[in-house]
Amino acid sequence: MLKLALTGGGGFLGWHVRVLLRALGWPEPVIITRADLADPRVVGAKVSGVDRVLHLAGVNRGDPAEVAEGNLRLAAQLAAGLRVAADPPACVVYANSVQAGNGTPYGDAKADAARILADTGMPLEDVLLSNLYGEHGRPHYNSAVATFCRVLAEGGRPEVHTDREIALVHVTDAAARLVGVPAGGSWDPTMPALRLGVRELAERLAGLAATYRTGEIPVLTDRHLVRLFNTYRSHCFPAHFPLALPRRADVRGELVETVKVHGGAGQTFSSTSHPGVTRGEHFHLAKVERFVVLRGTAEISLRRVGDTDVVRFPVSGDAPVAVDMPTMWVHKLVNTGDDELVTLFWTNELFDPACPDTWPEPVESRIPKPAVVAA
Repeated sequence: MLKLALTGGGGFLGWHVRVLLRALGWPEPVIITRADLADPRVVGAKVSGVDRVLHLAGVNRGDPAEVAEGNLRLAAQLAAGLRVAADPPACVVYANSVQAGNGTPYGDAKADAARILADTGMPLEDVLLSNLYGEHGRPHYNSAVATFCRVLAEGGRPEVHTDREIALVHVTDAAARLVGVPAGGSWDPTMPALRLGVRELAERLAGLAATYRTGEIPVLTDRHLVRLFNTYRSHCFPAHFPLALPRRADVRGELVETVKVHGGAGQTFSSTSHPGVTRGEHFHLAKVERFVVLRGTAEISLRRVGDTDVVRFPVSGDAPVAVDMPTMWVHKLVNTGDDELVTLFWTNELFDPACPDTWPEPVESRIPKPAVVAA
């Protein structure tokens, strides 16, 4: 268990690093803001005594000269703080790019930033990262995956102007590499890449979206398909939920299609819960999970890891609906009625006690804020 300090802790990669640390049960990292970086003494105080400093802050978009200047400045400011630290960190880890030194203003600035950090004399891990994708990426900024997912979630169709092959790495894998943890059930620090063309990427995401639009689960035959699907789902939540389920009725009674999976099975199980009983209070990093209340009344509540707002869905067995748990959202199910609650659960993978991908955390934040209520 290491003590870490981060620059760029509020960004896409920084958020995923913090989520991974929550799952590992490590201490909250020390966050070095851009305002902090302007004062070497503040930086020096914050990095003193930590095991690793992860330099994630950077500038990726904008005028080429401003992008280059921003990356050099951030590295120089961190280096100045490292030099005055009373108890210097054991290691500095730099989230560099595979484009480093490629002759572009951005690539050359990333390479020069690595040299600035190396010149402090502290051990440096210079980690070259490919195109990162994952949950809650910023459209039109972090990756084409985020842009395509947002367009599809809003009912549009992605446009591909230039087709080329890209290498995609899921951001949790990159976080594991930067933090320095061995492979786990939900992450792989070797950062296995998905290589495909931009047009193929758009078509693959469009296929996932088309199947899921009716509440059906698309083909999820490998880890990148699961993670692309989870990324798409992050752009659908909470606006697209709960999902209406097909219902059939005849003289015998009713039938509800709770889960329809294309090209796979997963695991289905059910539970009963007495009045007032709570189930859940955890989050998943990769697992796809569906809740369907079949009898009784309940409230499903969710909170994104690191946030305080809680999304709440009142559900009833009188009109069964599906609520799929987005990855990296803490969730729970509470029996709010006076009778026994019967709930069906489905996950895309068989439960593995050795790697359950279930990380405990309460939904209700310690910092109260008004709840967001979903109809």
